Amino acid sequence: MNVLSIGGSDPSSGAGIQSDIKTFENHNVYGFTVITAITSQNTKKISEIMPISAKNIKSQLESILTDFQIDAIKIGMVYDASIIKTINTVIKNQKCPIIVDPIIESTTKKILLKKSALSDYKKMIIPLATIITPNKKEAKILSGYSKMEDAAKEIQRLGAKNVIITGFRESKNEIEDFVMEAGNNYILKGKKIKIINHGSGCNYSASITASLASKKSIYEATIIAKEYVYQSIKKSKNLGKGVKITHKEVPQIQKELSHSIIDFQNIKNVSKLIPECQTNFVFSKNKPKTVKNVLGISGRLVKSGNNVVQAGELVFGGSQHVATAVIEVSKKFSNIRSAINIKYEPKIITNAKKHKMLVLSYNRKDESKNSKLKENSSISWGISSCLKSDTPDIIYHKGDFGKEPMIIVFGATPTEVVKKIKMIQ
Repeated sequence: MNVLSIGGSDPSSGAGIQSDIKTFENHNVYGFTVITAITSQNTKKISEIMPISAKNIKSQLESILTDFQIDAIKIGMVYDASIIKTINTVIKNQKCPIIVDPIIESTTKKILLKKSALSDYKKMIIPLATIITPNKKEAKILSGYSKMEDAAKEIQRLGAKNVIITGFRESKNEIEDFVMEAGNNYILKGKKIKIINHGSGCNYSASITASLASKKSIYEATIIAKEYVYQSIKKSKNLGKGVKITHKEVPQIQKELSHSIIDFQNIKNVSKLIPECQTNFVFSKNKPKTVKNVLGISGRLVKSGNNVVQAGELVFGGSQHVATAVIEVSKKFSNIRSAINIKYEPKIITNAKKHKMLVLSYNRKDESKNSKLKENSSISWGISSCLKSDTPDIIYHKGDFGKEPMIIVFGATPTEVVKKIKMIQ
């Protein structure tokens, strides 16, 4: 999935497009950027703002939109009327979700949206919003109302389809967001951490952008965003001499699998590789003992037209069958830690053999009744029954009654797995 962040540059990487890129990467989407303003800032203050010319912003936007498929757009800092008008003109006809994060004032109290531009913001940016994510103060500025439900209704009247007012109510240990979807209002509660930080608002809206690009519902996106922000605040760092910078550290194993999933999704005609039962892609810890030692997708990689979408998060224990296959192979060949299942096609097997790959197979019809009746034992039986003295690249079976034929491609790393798929598809 590809997402675009339109906003200001923060050299401290606490907020703005630099922060968004980190959040996008943590959510397994590819982030493009269009810079609207260059700021000079750190954890203590913003000392200078240099808006980018409307002509250059138009050029940046067109360079991205004419070359890449964009699955969601986030609009952050826009600063003045000329920037607002340019963004509206170029993206108003885009069909993807647009998430608007009103950047009005910084944590260090610097004005980031000129008062003279507020009217144009209401007329030209708010109506673009699939979701708008103001905090309590921003909601009041945009709507003129203090009561959150009235504020949300007014912002919807201005054109936003869905409104999320973050932090509208707080207690000692809890913070609540007010969500107004079309015809459906609800409150989301989350844990509160008493830390003054830089970047949580950007983290939240960027997380939602990534989730909508991945076809998640608004409710799912907000749940994921709240947890992501909580963790990023919890792990925030004192990098400078002022407020803490939010931070979410992603393990290397997750980064590598995430990057390879994106690489797999970008293979030409990739949807043809997805079987009816869909696909999972896994990467295990060294010498995995159970599926809890194997990182996989909690849902699947699923077909969406000609594209492949990640439905679910990367979690340990996220896969059962492909994870079990990796565990069985790694018992004998400890270097094998990654695998993916793809649709069975005879030509793939032929191509693999042409590339001198070791291809093994088993017949599910040979499996004993006891094994078939035992939950999750078929994969273990099949894989272990066909292993030989050399490390396999591919193991496949041609199915059985009610069981779809399947190919599993193995490798030491996810990168190696994708490389093999590109060779044989």
